[in-house]
Amino acid sequence: MRLRSEILLLFSLLTLSPLLALSSDPPFSCDPSDPSSRNYAFCNAKLPVEQRAHDLVSRLTVEEKIAQLGDVAPAISRLGVPAYKWWSEALHGVAYGGRGSTNYDGKIKSATSFPQVILTGATFNPLLWYKIGEAVGTEARAIYNSGQLQGLTFWAPNINIFRDPRWGRGQETPGEDPLTTSKYAALFVRGLQGDSYQGRHVPVLKASACCKHFTAYDLERWGDVFRFTFNAVVTAQDLEDTYQPPFKSCVEDGHASGMMCSYNEVNGVPPCGDYNLLTKIARQEWKFYGYIVSDCDAVEVIQDYHNYSKTPEEAVAYALKAGMDVNCGSYVQNHSASALQQGKITEADIDRALHNLFSVRMRLGLFNGNPTRYKKYGSIGPDQVCSKEHQNLALQAALQGIVLLKNNYNLLPLSKPQVSSLAVIGPNANNAELLVGNYHGPPCINITSLQALQGYIKDTRYVAGCGDAACNTSVTIDQAVQVASSVDYVVLFVGLDQNQEREDLDRYSLLLPGSQQDLITSVAKVAKKPVILVLLCGGPVDVSFAKLDPKIGAIVWAGYPGQAGGPAIAQVLFGEHNPGGKLPLTWYPQDFTRIPMTDMNMRANPATGYPGRTYRFYKGETVFPFGYGLSYSNYSHKFVSKTEKLYMNTVINTQGTKIAHSSDHYHISEIGLDACEKLKFPATVRVENHGPMDGWQPVLLFLCWPNETNGRPAKQLIGFDSVHLKAGEAARVEFAVSPCEHFSRVTEEGKRVIDKGSHFMMVEQEELEICVMD
Repeated sequence: MRLRSEILLLFSLLTLSPLLALSSDPPFSCDPSDPSSRNYAFCNAKLPVEQRAHDLVSRLTVEEKIAQLGDVAPAISRLGVPAYKWWSEALHGVAYGGRGSTNYDGKIKSATSFPQVILTGATFNPLLWYKIGEAVGTEARAIYNSGQLQGLTFWAPNINIFRDPRWGRGQETPGEDPLTTSKYAALFVRGLQGDSYQGRHVPVLKASACCKHFTAYDLERWGDVFRFTFNAVVTAQDLEDTYQPPFKSCVEDGHASGMMCSYNEVNGVPPCGDYNLLTKIARQEWKFYGYIVSDCDAVEVIQDYHNYSKTPEEAVAYALKAGMDVNCGSYVQNHSASALQQGKITEADIDRALHNLFSVRMRLGLFNGNPTRYKKYGSIGPDQVCSKEHQNLALQAALQGIVLLKNNYNLLPLSKPQVSSLAVIGPNANNAELLVGNYHGPPCINITSLQALQGYIKDTRYVAGCGDAACNTSVTIDQAVQVASSVDYVVLFVGLDQNQEREDLDRYSLLLPGSQQDLITSVAKVAKKPVILVLLCGGPVDVSFAKLDPKIGAIVWAGYPGQAGGPAIAQVLFGEHNPGGKLPLTWYPQDFTRIPMTDMNMRANPATGYPGRTYRFYKGETVFPFGYGLSYSNYSHKFVSKTEKLYMNTVINTQGTKIAHSSDHYHISEIGLDACEKLKFPATVRVENHGPMDGWQPVLLFLCWPNETNGRPAKQLIGFDSVHLKAGEAARVEFAVSPCEHFSRVTEEGKRVIDKGSHFMMVEQEELEICVMD
């Protein structure tokens, strides 16, 4: 098989050099100054998109149609249709990467780089997620309007579940919880595409979001198994309650205009060739309206790695007939003509795909004349890229996401007048590239943690201690020890980097790499006061030694905090911001690595010793649990709600619905949408900040059951929000609770049911029992 070297290089580095300068005008169709455009129905913006797309496709020759099936779609000059490049990236800011990649050699030199998604997930702040998507979509349109971008279809967000702590791409996701990931997906997509926070649609997309990787994709390269060959064996139960909810939400709640099918097989079938997945579930059940793209060369993978097809033409047929519309790569373009000639596909299969593709381009306003003259988005220009508002948002996201994991003796926050000298030590202290994670563009600012701290303490002394995060040599540890013994306070910056975790690279160990632990303990041993440990990493690390060591007084996790990460960390350490982030994933001990990454089962199996995965099902010790995070303030939480009993039959019978239910549960599919709507009720929590500092407080609402029989989770997040409270201030946070969604469990057959009996809502240590009765 011949996978193009440039794609492999992109997957490995994702830091492509900027492309050659582009035209200052964005490409568009239907120029009103061209008399021929008035004769084309596809140029009539008053007609429905469906009709316009049908008209355009009907005018194409077979050769022209086939040429449009790759991510680089050539121009159709005779109809005034310009070339289009489907592949652009915007995971946490408009990024390098893809053949529609942004060119930063023009008037726009950079773009706002928000924190890597895993840290944004730690804020548990839905409105913040929406605002980030909104800012990214605005900057994307501004760059396109400036002629420095060749497409407005962005292959983000990544909404796979962070199932295994070793996964190299877990950093790109909002965490391990299906509800968190589902809400993030919907809100980021709404923001990027131009819809309202509540989900109100706009007729023209600001930019197009693409939810990836559909589905059960969370392994890169582990042992002799890698993503092109991995067959993810997933139970119907796990598929329904873990792997699929984010994609369902992305479509039904976010109304994403794009989806990407993944490399791996799921139960023996490649997703890009799975009619049940792409058409029956996504399009028919979820009502997906948009285009489906293969991951890069995933159609070729069907043939050359999975051996699912016998010929390239058969692989193309599987993909097109399953419902895929465009191939990242040229494989479908190269083999569709012979597939058509052999009768493997029909012209109708191609037309269906092209209808979806041109519909999205039309929804982006690219067939309405010059987009810079479009009244809604045409005025978005370079001044809205790296704007003060967006840069402040990046800072707020980093500040709200940073998690305080340990703070013995109230070591933090530091007081500037009491710190006459400071040692900054560690391989991650002075690395600006590290802060932005992967899938990034050139950030607006570039301040490292060291540089930020130097602005606080004049006598700041720096020793790397290791050459990089791998820390394979420790020749400078002695120097670090010498400096640490001579100052008032020590801050150590350690963790991982993109050479430890990234696309196409999973980890084998959860320990800090190389000699990092030796560096930390050696420095802590000689320091005058307990040291502060700042962890920069996407995936979790086992720092049990630091958690238990009294010489390590504080531990802070800052993920990959983006362009404002350096200043944000400094503000947290010196008390200018009160940390409130909560871990969006479980931090496992090193012993967890005995579990194969290839085991996709979520639930524990005591018979085999399998401990399960994520906070919902894991039976084992943790370093830090999901939802954990300290603050400089003390908060209290108390239920105000009084709802204690739900009488199911009373509600269901008022809908005129008769259902068959067992002696112990109700089937959701038989209750009906109207009855489910009637069952909803509010749950209100009073949160108070007892001081001494103002701060953001994520409020996490969980549901628990009396036992974990029938595959129930130990507990399950059913709602969350983040509230800012001044010291001494209290507020009420109201959650909309839907029993059909939040109280239900999934059976082994993949069906949702509500058990009769007790259900317990919990916030921190507060508990409210809700009894489901006939």
